[in-house]
This record gives sequence, structure tokens and C-alpha cells, in this order.
Amino acid sequence: MQNRTKKQLLFLIAMASFTLNSVGQETTYDISGELKKWHKVTLTFEGPETSEDHRFNPFLHYRLNVTFRNGKKTYVVPGYFTADGNAANTSAIKGNKWRVHFAPDEVGEWTFEVSLRRGNNVAVSPSPLAGSAFSRLDGLTGSFTIASTDKLGRDNRAKGRLNYIGKHYLQFAETGEYFLKAGADAPENLLSYVDFDGNFKTDGHKDKFIKNWEAHVGDWKEGDPSWQGGKGKGLIGAINYLASKGMNAFSFLTLNIAGDDQNVFPYVSYDNYERFDCSKLDQWEILFEHADKLGMFLHFKTSEMENQGLLDGGELGIQRRLYYRELVARFGHHLSLNWNIGEENGKWVKNHPTPWQTTTQRLAMAQYFHEHDPYQHHVVIHNGQQFYDLLGPESKYTGISLQTHHANFDQVHPHTLKWRKLSADMGKPWAIAVDEPGDAQHSLLPDAEDPEHDLARQNALWGAFMAGAWGIEWYFGYKHAHSDLTCQDWRSRDKMWDQNRHALGFFRDNAIPFWEMDPMDDLTVNDDFVLGKEMTVYIIYQKMGNKNKTVLPKLRGQYVLRWYNPRTGEFEGKEEKLVASGELVVGLPPRDTEDDWVVWIQKL
Repeated sequence: MQNRTKKQLLFLIAMASFTLNSVGQETTYDISGELKKWHKVTLTFEGPETSEDHRFNPFLHYRLNVTFRNGKKTYVVPGYFTADGNAANTSAIKGNKWRVHFAPDEVGEWTFEVSLRRGNNVAVSPSPLAGSAFSRLDGLTGSFTIASTDKLGRDNRAKGRLNYIGKHYLQFAETGEYFLKAGADAPENLLSYVDFDGNFKTDGHKDKFIKNWEAHVGDWKEGDPSWQGGKGKGLIGAINYLASKGMNAFSFLTLNIAGDDQNVFPYVSYDNYERFDCSKLDQWEILFEHADKLGMFLHFKTSEMENQGLLDGGELGIQRRLYYRELVARFGHHLSLNWNIGEENGKWVKNHPTPWQTTTQRLAMAQYFHEHDPYQHHVVIHNGQQFYDLLGPESKYTGISLQTHHANFDQVHPHTLKWRKLSADMGKPWAIAVDEPGDAQHSLLPDAEDPEHDLARQNALWGAFMAGAWGIEWYFGYKHAHSDLTCQDWRSRDKMWDQNRHALGFFRDNAIPFWEMDPMDDLTVNDDFVLGKEMTVYIIYQKMGNKNKTVLPKLRGQYVLRWYNPRTGEFEGKEEKLVASGELVVGLPPRDTEDDWVVWIQKL
């Protein structure tokens, strides 16, 4: 023991087994993970022996909930059946391990109490006393002590949970930092991956779309996670690459049965919606946990246009509740995520076998996450039909995932402005992200076809942020190489990731208080985008460079002006000091060019 390091001792303590007396019987459980604020703490219990295919469905007919308490804070967190507890590596389908993940948001002692109920459809019952208690676990209590986080930098555990706080931007709970995201919306079938367990690779449903992410195997680094003797390196490497380019978000479907790809689903098979694949979902978790450490935002798309009516005919019935519960139980502890209720939701498809969802159904889905996600993560929906029926404080949507339909991206700015204003006027300001700018056929082209990406940068990237969007994700059009379904190499858009990094860096590195600023395009008669905080700070995006002169009215006092090149991420020219006595005239950029420029004006 004397030769062991302090870190080794802490790990051994965290992995220790505890034996407690519960209802007159001894019960063993393990606590794993670093016992620190915002870190994933996992409790694994010895429960009923069962299997994925047991006739008494362990996912539907058992319900594990664990209540965690610290002072006035209480979280009721759903748990799940995890086979042998190591299914990611063993591919086990049976065992007696039951698990819950928790992300504590306070230091000090946390207590917990276990509820494990058994009965017909008990997992989706609203009654806490549904079914009967599984006596060996039900009522078990214990405690553990949480220390402060020791993480720094991009790691989400350094920042805390990303919360919707009733404003147009999301905020990290630990640091108070407001978040701007940029990253990849494509490929939507990111999880259609050969190294994940499951028969989806050979079931005859569009198996040609299975990915190996071979182009990113070299981006995997020693010490990064993998499973089953080295599987997963391609996709882990892809996330590494995206993070290395300064991106902080990626999205993925978790259910595309009957959709465009048909290879991504949490179930054991394509045609069974009530039994989950323990090993595949554990492997998904390895990917997501790695992404958390890289500071990535996880955009969960829970359905797509073609399958919105797949579960319960679109109702919030047994299958849909079970699906949502499993997502929350397995992945809700992640700190930076949103639940997207449906991609292109509500868009009617003629002669399609599944119906499109109604307003009542759309509202019910958001209500479910509001009531059952213990952390109440950001809940959004993607437009197929418009969002008018979802506005207002009674709706539990906290934002929208916006799609546009013009190849030149010119809808991004006005559509973001529209829904930002409408949501605020209706009493609940939405946090709006533009997650599919452009059109279905083209959108963000590969560098090989459009190395400059001028329209994407001008109309979409800066158009979104200058309209008050909190983020942007890039869709890849289906008429081009590395498309929304076929992409396995994010380097196909390497040059555009640089431009995204420049935009994020401009706001972050210069401490621009974007969360206090509003779109103010009406301050200028030019075709400029203006984001400002009255009389304090203004950001002007000039799409046409020296063809424009911008005039800001009603300004008085001394201001400093700087020119930022959004193509290179650098300031150019000299800092200018201006005196305004009723208006402020922005002159010409530092170089004779017709390119776009960002003007930063701040009061002295």
C-alpha cells in the first residue's frame, strides 16, 4: 500500500464495493467514476438475473429509479438493465447488473435511495408504486461524498451543465459562461458504424450505408478509449479531429428505422421496439463520454421525418415512453446536450406508411422530457411544419432546431430573426440554433468544390450569429461527395471548419457580451448585419466590404473601432478611435477589397 500513488488510492476507493442491509438482506453495489462535481458517478447493483430476450421484458416490466439528495436538491434518476455490467466488451445479453448514472452538481455528501419495481409495463407507469417491490434492492440506501471538479479548459466537467435559463442563449452552470456552438450536422447516420454491436449491419436494411470511419483512424490517440480489443478507433478519431479544428458540436440520429439510412436504432433488431441492445448502447456511451471530455455538445435527434409516427402511431404511448426513458437513463447525465424531438417533424409525406404528428403529440413529447429528464436539458424540435403551435410559456420546448431551403443560405438570417422575436413576444424566448442551413441537394459543399465557402460563411455562419442564434451545425447535400448519408471523412470540409473556428474565437477571445446583445439591422440602410448593446458595443458584419459605409445613429461619446477578417481570423489595420456626436460613420476597411468584414465598435 505504501508504494501506491494517491491517484491509485482514489481510484480504488471509487471502485469499492459496498454491502448494506436492505429489507433484511445483504445487497452489494459498486460506485465507479471520479467522485467529483459534474463528473459521471455510476452505481451498479446486483439485481434480478435476466436477459435482453427474456419473456418477462427487463426493459418494460422492471423500473429502476434512484433518488439522490443533497440539502434541498433532489434528483430522481432512471436506471437501466446492463446485462453483465461490461457488455461493451463482452457483448453480453444477460446478467444481473442494473445501473444508474448521476452527474452531481454540488460538493459534499449525497445520499441515495433505490426503487426497483417489477410488474406489467411498470417502466412507463406514472405511479411510483406501480407493480411490486423487488425486495433485495427496493429501499436500499447509501451515501457518497463529492469533491470539487479538477478539470480545466474545454472539458465539459470544468464548465458544468449547459442549461436553458429562459433566454436566447444557454449557460454553463459552473462557470456562468454562455455558449456558442459550431459543428457538424452531417452525417445524420453517424452511429451507423461497423464497430458497434448489433445485426443492423447484415439485416438487409440499407446495409450499404454502414461506415468504418477509416479516414479518421489515424486521429485516434494512445490513451483514447476503444472496445473489444481496439474497435472504435475510426469514430473516436473522427471526434478528435472535429475537436482539433475548434468545433464543439456534432449531431446524430438515435432512431432511423424506416428512414433514409435505417441502420441506427437502440433496439436488438429492426422490428422490435421494446428491447434494447445493451452492448451497442454501452458502446455509444464510450463515444459520448469521450466527446464530453473534449468539450463537445451532443445533439440527440430522436426521430426523423419518415419515422415520426413509427412508435405508437405518433402518440406518447408505451413504446415512445420506453424509448425516451432509455435515452434519459443511459445518456441524460451528459452535461452539454439537447433532445431534438424530431428532424423535419410534421412534414407530411404522401403515401408514407407512418403519419405525421399533430400539435398535441408534439407538445406531449416535450412535456415528457420536461417531467422525466431529471436535469431538464434543452428540448428542441426541427421544422417540417412551422412552429407557431409550439410558442408560449405553456409549451415545454426551450428552442428550435432551424432548417432552411435555399442553396445560397439567404434564409438563415431572416428566419432566425423571425423566430427569435416571435418567441420573445409570446413570453418564452427560445434558444435558436441553425442546424441545417442551405438546401437538401447542396448546402455545405466539399472543399474540393467550393474552397472559399463565401456564401456559407456570409449568409449562414455569420448570418446566424448576427441574428442572435446560439449555434450552427452544417448539413452536407446529397448531390455531392461525402454527403449527409455517405460522409466518413470530416476533412472534406476542413477549410470551412477553420472559418467556424474564427467566428467562435472572435466572440470568445474578445469577451464579446453576445448574450446581452440584440440584432439591430435597422440601424443601417446597408445590407449589413448588426448585433449590439445600445450605446455600449456593436458588431457589424459587412458582406460587401468597401462598397458600403455604415452609419450608426444616436451615438455620442468616444468609441474604439477594429476590423476583423472573418476569412483569416485576424484583426487588420490600426485600431481607430472615433468621436460620435449624434451618429457614428464607419469608414472603409483596411484593404481595398470587396470581401466581407467584421467591425467591432466599443465605447471607451
